[in-house]
Amino acid sequence: MKKLLLFGAALLGLAASPASAQTAASPAKMSCCARPAASASATEAFAMLATEKAFSGGHDAPLPYSYAGEGRLITFKTADGQTGSGFEIKSATPSSKYLFVIHEWWGLNDYIKKEAATFARELPGVNVIALDLYDGQVAATSDEAGKLMQGVKTERAAAIIKGAQAYAGPKAQFASVGWCFGGGWSLQTALLGGRQTVGTVMYYGMPEKDVTKLKQLKSSVLGIFATQDQWISPAVVAQFQKDMKAAGRPLTVKSYAADHAFANPSNPKFKQDDAADAHRLTLAYLKKSFKLKA
Repeated sequence: MKKLLLFGAALLGLAASPASAQTAASPAKMSCCARPAASASATEAFAMLATEKAFSGGHDAPLPYSYAGEGRLITFKTADGQTGSGFEIKSATPSSKYLFVIHEWWGLNDYIKKEAATFARELPGVNVIALDLYDGQVAATSDEAGKLMQGVKTERAAAIIKGAQAYAGPKAQFASVGWCFGGGWSLQTALLGGRQTVGTVMYYGMPEKDVTKLKQLKSSVLGIFATQDQWISPAVVAQFQKDMKAAGRPLTVKSYAADHAFANPSNPKFKQDDAADAHRLTLAYLKKSFKLKA
């Protein structure tokens, strides 16, 4: 994410990762490599990271920013009978191609709207919708972000995504991109999109660990990771590669000699060159997925 993450700041508090186990006295760090219990989904396991001080403390609060560009807030019916929302930037020409942008743990703030606008500009002929998986809530502090991320219910988030896909229409083509919390949900968006999915990009998000589910993927996956990430660690990435191979699904992995959230300019561990290169790969992948001119 280059401009993407260069846009401002706390946008991509692209945090990310596993779950945590508990001892009788206090929470202990959970291994990303362990497969979650049958009752816990990959996304729920990821949300547990909010209980780790090292994880939440590694994300600076977003700097003040107000987006005033193109786009509009939209609402749509969701699969659970409620209403979902998002921020949409329509293609200048009628199009059935849709890119879903999934926010990190801060929520759908103005930085994410700016990222959506960047993709809309760089992907002519593609409609861009930044989804709101927090139902209108936006965090200003790490504590708030942690509570919001932990509060996301898998069923509700899936209903919002399916509602957005229904809004796009039965003949639409879908691709998705997300960071940290949104990285894991980007992969889930691909699974929910079925045959309409043409591509998905996940930045250091929690991989799906159920091979049976991965076999249902209809598109390739581009995974952007960091070798110094304590949560979505090289071991987690290696297991994801094995699982995707077992599922017979194409996966391209690009790992940078960086730490978690390296693509987030508001994070002390931000690496501008790596973030720019990751965005370049992301853009090229999405253009190929949508069959756009390079």
